[in-house]
Amino acid sequence: MLDLKLLRENPDAVRAGAMKKRMPDRAAAVDKALAIDAELRAMLPKLDAMRSEQKNAGKEMGKLGPAEREAVLAKQKERKVELQALEEKEKQLRADLDAQMSLIPNVPDADVPEGKDDTENVEVRRWGAVRDFGCQPKAHYEIGEAQGWLDFNRAAAMAGSRNYVLFGDLALLHDAVLRYAVDLLVARGFTAVDPPLLVRDAAMYGTGFFPGGEEQTYRCEKDGLNLIGTSEVPVTSLHGGEMLAEDQLPKKYVARSACFRREAGTYGKDTRGLYRVHQFQKVEQVIVDVADKARSIQHHHDICKNAEDMLQAFELPYRVVAVCGGDLGVPQAMKYDIETWMPSRGNYGETHSASRFYDYQARRLDLRYRQKDGGKAMWCHTLNNTVVASPRILIPLLENHQQKDGSVRLPPALRPYLGGRESIGKPVF
Repeated sequence: MLDLKLLRENPDAVRAGAMKKRMPDRAAAVDKALAIDAELRAMLPKLDAMRSEQKNAGKEMGKLGPAEREAVLAKQKERKVELQALEEKEKQLRADLDAQMSLIPNVPDADVPEGKDDTENVEVRRWGAVRDFGCQPKAHYEIGEAQGWLDFNRAAAMAGSRNYVLFGDLALLHDAVLRYAVDLLVARGFTAVDPPLLVRDAAMYGTGFFPGGEEQTYRCEKDGLNLIGTSEVPVTSLHGGEMLAEDQLPKKYVARSACFRREAGTYGKDTRGLYRVHQFQKVEQVIVDVADKARSIQHHHDICKNAEDMLQAFELPYRVVAVCGGDLGVPQAMKYDIETWMPSRGNYGETHSASRFYDYQARRLDLRYRQKDGGKAMWCHTLNNTVVASPRILIPLLENHQQKDGSVRLPPALRPYLGGRESIGKPVF
């Protein structure tokens, strides 16, 4: 959530930010919020005066005679009814203001490129050479099914489309990349977290997924809980409602969790293979730190580097793109996507996203810290980045490291997690 002061003092910048994100409906929430705020501020002096009047009248009652007291009591009853009505209106206005403020997106940074959607994201850098196979390479699902590692039909029969079953060495590879990612981040000073997979609406709202992301969320209506689509939600919410000490920051967490996404609105898109599925696993890095823009930007570069170092260790060509305004989500001020080369797509496919939010999430989560030596209470800054998401990462691993016979070479970084083997699979082609 944005600072209401920013909305009052620079509404044009907030509107322009929403339009840069191609969110005209949410830009309209700026004017609605300002109108409610103006009405609320206009009524507060009257409300304060009535409360003061009621209080003073109560003090004077003891000085009055019985007849005068009866007259004052009758008047107080009338004023009390009027005051209660005004207080109810105040309560409703504050709720309406919160509802409109929750719709207003974070203002994108100046370095966010202009653009309507992901086709206009801007490449920042790339690493690794795309392999020349000398022939048409196999798709990951062709390799996986031929090896007996992948079964989409049985998964669909029991769980519906966009589901899968991993067997044997592919299941072990899936686990290996997740363990490698956790080990990498723990070695770099991150604290491992095993978070809840079901969270209340407050956590979804606090991280900016609600309102707006309900269609992508699996909801357990009976319990009022939601299956997470990323451990960003529970991990960023860990300290919600708390007042941290400045010397406790930064908090650096790495979480491995199952994740769930409905993929609403993607009918007919990426239906074959492991690219777009309902259930997956992610290793997510989350940082909570002080309100310092320069530090947030440095953290952003650092968490990107963590993911890039992993891809380099896996010997996978990739590129980093700056996400344009039209592809940026509601809470992000700036986001980088990392896209890994996938031969079956003949292109780079998104495998990681790294975002900075400044205090947008912290305000919604009531996540603050107190400056040193009893200083001011400040809103924290938050960031997150996917270290790895699987099974999507299995696509480039299988396809880029496939051998002509259908076996798959293992990069040295993963070999210790698979018994020291240099490859997996048997000749099948």
